Amino acid sequence: MSKSTLGRLALVLVVLGVAGGLVLFYLSGPNRLPREAVAALPEGDAARGERMFWAAGCTSCHARPGAKGDAVLELAGGLELKTPFGTFVAPNISNHEQDGIGDWSAGDFANAMLRGVAPDGSHYYPAFPYASYARMRPADIADLYAFMRTLPAVAGVAPGHKLAFPFTVRRGLGLWKQLYLDPEPVVALGADADEKTRAGRYLVEGPGHCGECHTPRALTGGLKTEAWLSGAVAAEGDGIVPNITAGEGGLSWSAGDIAYYLESGFTPDFDTVGGAMVAVQKNMARLPAEDREAIAAYLKAVPARPNGYPARN
Repeated sequence: MSKSTLGRLALVLVVLGVAGGLVLFYLSGPNRLPREAVAALPEGDAARGERMFWAAGCTSCHARPGAKGDAVLELAGGLELKTPFGTFVAPNISNHEQDGIGDWSAGDFANAMLRGVAPDGSHYYPAFPYASYARMRPADIADLYAFMRTLPAVAGVAPGHKLAFPFTVRRGLGLWKQLYLDPEPVVALGADADEKTRAGRYLVEGPGHCGECHTPRALTGGLKTEAWLSGAVAAEGDGIVPNITAGEGGLSWSAGDIAYYLESGFTPDFDTVGGAMVAVQKNMARLPAEDREAIAAYLKAVPARPNGYPARN
């Protein structure tokens, strides 16, 4: 091969490399809500937003570790989430203008919740479950924002994440979002599904983000939606998060049993809620009874699947 041919080949490879890099750079960029969608956000209602607050489980991660009573509303952050990718630390999302999100607009809040994008355009790590929150209605986001504005401003910046390269490169999360950020429902309900079941699907798949723990993940950290709610290896330790479909090894409880468990923390066998589910159950107990009943109806309608975690000896 002549030198001129080699030179042309090298030039073609460089051009292709640059073009590929530009494509990846474009695809990995922040995908904010359209301006018209932000402009169309309604004036939020704080009373309705409180329901979304408990459904979304904001206190479970963002209250100070160990907080009890009214102190759970002081969203100073600090909880450490230890994962195979590193340790993520929940930030301060209180109403403090410097250390929290007190200076955010409704549009900033909606972009964070629905697109996982910070006000400065950087990507949030999906330890913040925006892949589930992306299924929320904009009106509910506006209501939640209105309620968050009523909460205390708490000074203090939470420690940063403890991650190693390449997970420190947030730009790559734009490509992750191309694969896993989808506002469509996971479970397709039939035309004959009642409103209670549909309401439960919204609560479980959206604000409740139940799939974030109860669904197994791929090596990339994205949820295997084909194994939806079939259980998973716990993110921390060597435990498992149970299968809550009606499949083998799954949830055999009645809808009434599920609703009562979410209200009281007691199983049909009079055992009590434990582990990370304690905080979740406390949040669910604050919801209206019809929401817990809707969640139960949906869980009974989820297709049965075998356990999504390896068999244990």
